[in-house]
Amino acid sequence: MKHLHAGKVRDLYQTDEGLLLMVASDRISAYDHVLEPDIPDKGAILTQMSLWWFDQLRDLVPNHVVAPGDEARGVLVKPLTMVQVECVARGYLAGGGLSEYRRDGMVSGVRLPEGLTDGSRLPEPIFTPSTKAPMGEHDEPISFAQVVAEVGAETAEELRRITLAVYTRGAEIALERGIILADTKIELGWDADGVLTLGDEVLTPDSSRFWPADEWQPGRPQPSFDKQYVRDWLTSPESGWDKNSTNPPPRLPDKVVMRTRQRYLEAYERITGTSFTG
Repeated sequence: MKHLHAGKVRDLYQTDEGLLLMVASDRISAYDHVLEPDIPDKGAILTQMSLWWFDQLRDLVPNHVVAPGDEARGVLVKPLTMVQVECVARGYLAGGGLSEYRRDGMVSGVRLPEGLTDGSRLPEPIFTPSTKAPMGEHDEPISFAQVVAEVGAETAEELRRITLAVYTRGAEIALERGIILADTKIELGWDADGVLTLGDEVLTPDSSRFWPADEWQPGRPQPSFDKQYVRDWLTSPESGWDKNSTNPPPRLPDKVVMRTRQRYLEAYERITGTSFTG
């Protein structure tokens, strides 16, 4: 196979037939840095979790999967022409959305009620797109009007509809299993027939915020089943790292690596209802 691309956490290969093999590594990234060391089994957990979710969503939007790869971390997919917009849905206020809200009362141009706090549930899920920045640069929030300017009104409406439908379905299923889906990011692209198709990964701890429902308490950061745990350690006094500096992040301690693996594993097993076998 021809090696096409090495991303922060995935490698992409092209087959002789023109299909793509997407291989998820155990690398983990945060604040636009790839961290060391790897998280054991992370690539396989995310790949198998995505495959499970693609099945749950196939009546809402077609996906790019042709077949699972020969290894647990690989998926054979059809190529897509990716939409140059990050499609994000939020049902709760956290992360970058919280920072925006605190600054001007809006998220991606959507005005929200006063008095919301860290972890607040929104009146209804909202579409909060952002730019798709090159590797090493930050995605920046954009308004729906800017999405229209980028891709046209009809495509923008479809991006919003599909993103909110995926979030709503995912949130319903996760909550049945005791997990809050606070927000998620999906990737959409056009297939060879011009059909908007779900690609990359979907509803994983790398692309979503998962919170234990029985511990949800607005007004503070929430316990999580995602890489927020790694972000929190990086910005803690223990790490000694300033995310605004030009210095690379420190190496993750063994305890952070193992606890991160445990969180990813618990998210997979609670949501899919199956044991991870590697």
